[in-house]
Amino acid sequence: MFIAKLAWRNIWRNKRRSLIVILSIVVGVSASLLNDSYGVGIMNQMVDNLIKSHDSNVQIHKSGFRDNKKVNDVIPNSNRIKSILGKLNDIKGYSERVICFGLISSAANSSGVSIVGIKPELEKNVTDIYKKIIAGRYLSNGRNEIVISKKVAEKLEVEIGDKLVAVASDVNGNVSSQMFRVIGIYRSGISEYDNINIYIPLADAQEMLNLGDNIHEIAVSIEDYRKSSELKDKILTEFNKNDIVKDIYEVKTFQEIMPMMIAFLDVYHQMSYVIYLIIGIAVLFGVVNTMLMTVMERINEFGVIMSIGIRRGKLLRMIMYESLFMGLLGTIIGFIVGLLIYYPMSVNGVDMSQFSESMASFGLPNQIYPELNMNVVINTLLIIPLVTVIAGIFPAIKATRLQPSEAVRFV
Repeated sequence: MFIAKLAWRNIWRNKRRSLIVILSIVVGVSASLLNDSYGVGIMNQMVDNLIKSHDSNVQIHKSGFRDNKKVNDVIPNSNRIKSILGKLNDIKGYSERVICFGLISSAANSSGVSIVGIKPELEKNVTDIYKKIIAGRYLSNGRNEIVISKKVAEKLEVEIGDKLVAVASDVNGNVSSQMFRVIGIYRSGISEYDNINIYIPLADAQEMLNLGDNIHEIAVSIEDYRKSSELKDKILTEFNKNDIVKDIYEVKTFQEIMPMMIAFLDVYHQMSYVIYLIIGIAVLFGVVNTMLMTVMERINEFGVIMSIGIRRGKLLRMIMYESLFMGLLGTIIGFIVGLLIYYPMSVNGVDMSQFSESMASFGLPNQIYPELNMNVVINTLLIIPLVTVIAGIFPAIKATRLQPSEAVRFV
């Protein structure tokens, strides 16, 4: 305890030097907290936006459908699957879909698209396309209505109220067509979806493809996307309980549906550790430099201390305590400063509208909301103090290797 008190007093013997070190730690901790929380916010919003724009948390298909998109690969016993999903308390909702590739034509132009047949009210529980209508309205329970993206509308040169003809191959391989009226134009902000997805009533899609009551996909939604794998396991468990042959179905989470996104997330996590490393090295050199200066200035003092019987081990501990105290003090202040900056950003968001096109290509909105989680807090509160302790090792060892007889004569 005596050594710790002495170390604390030593810190304030040269306030200017100690405050410079503490300030550098404050900046490092604040930067770490803000960088990490901003990164977590970006990742969560990106994934959430992609899921809610079309993909959903979990999708159920007949085996092989996602690979070849054959029109006749409908979900066997879909009513039984829907009955099982209806009993799960974990889900927010599910949506039935018919999906096929086709051609959509206007009087001016034509475009290859992915035709998605949905039940509007069910789809609202899974995606938020209905919130992204920028002209007209969302699908109702009527027939021959179509919602297209702004990009498709511009390509086809159509507006609300114009007629379009959709053409696709039905289950028998015959070419089938149907006329629709544009009742809504959406913009999800995700180019991958806006370039191709159009939405029509489920009944119209089933009729056009001669599917009867069959469907291609059941999209399932939950509140927390991080629990998607748990939901998949529960669905497969229910399949076993109800003697459903799992091999004829594909149950995939968004991680399996969007492998490139997961790869991007992994790269980003690796980059965050690189940033931590850079900040840690900067703090390390700052503390090492300051502690070495301290040792050089106090050689005479250390010589006197060792001459009166203080063991080298206690001297080592004293210098280590000094590093630790400065690290802890800088970390606490830095964490508080970081929180004070973080809070208004988390409430009001960070305006990134000047990069709107680039943000949209990654499925990000113009407003980014930083998010704190336990990993951010732990990384911030542990890494920097640990670095400062490590930084104190070399100066402390250097001090303990001094010979008392030489040190007391050092000027």
